[in-house]
Amino acid sequence: MRFDSIVKFWEDGSHYDPDSGEYVDGTDLLAILGANVTDMGTTTSNELLGDYKQRSKVVRTFEDAPDDWTYLTIGDSSKHYKQLTGRDPLKNHTMIVGEDNGE
Repeated sequence: MRFDSIVKFWEDGSHYDPDSGEYVDGTDLLAILGANVTDMGTTTSNELLGDYKQRSKVVRTFEDAPDDWTYLTIGDSSKHYKQLTGRDPLKNHTMIVGEDNGE
């Protein structure tokens, strides 16, 4: 298995600032990991998630993802992905992510 993609884990740190009375943007890069990223087929997506229309990907990494991440990006793409499910088999860490429509 080739780990030929770069996955960036982000934390959305936007919050309400009571002094200014406005929301303050703040996005922090938590980690950059090498990953194996594949598209999830429609049959598997329908069986696991109940929806074949959702654009899901399977992300496998050697290292653990950070504990509290909000979304991830793959490569140079600006698309945000949220975790739908995760597994920790013997050697790798696997998660299924779906596109975040709240971008």
